[in-house]
Amino acid sequence: MVIECKHVWDYLSDYLDDSLSSEIKELVQRHLEHCEICSAILDSTRNIVVLTADDRVFELPIGYSERLHARLAQEIQSNEARTRKDSGD
Repeated sequence: MVIECKHVWDYLSDYLDDSLSSEIKELVQRHLEHCEICSAILDSTRNIVVLTADDRVFELPIGYSERLHARLAQEIQSNEARTRKDSGD
């Protein structure tokens, strides 16, 4: 059985917590061996977990929050437009 990236993404948290069944864990591991994108997402997720568990405080660059919110709004609008286009609206 082969699993798709979207399924691997659903399992990443449990994979990092080592709480998957042995069958699912093996499927995820096999997928990660061949999928650079999912491997990168796993590494990024692992890094985020490590950083959030760190007690140190990091100061964000000036304007970071505004840029982040603008980018998120842009992505949401882009996805909504793509969804409308795909559904024929």
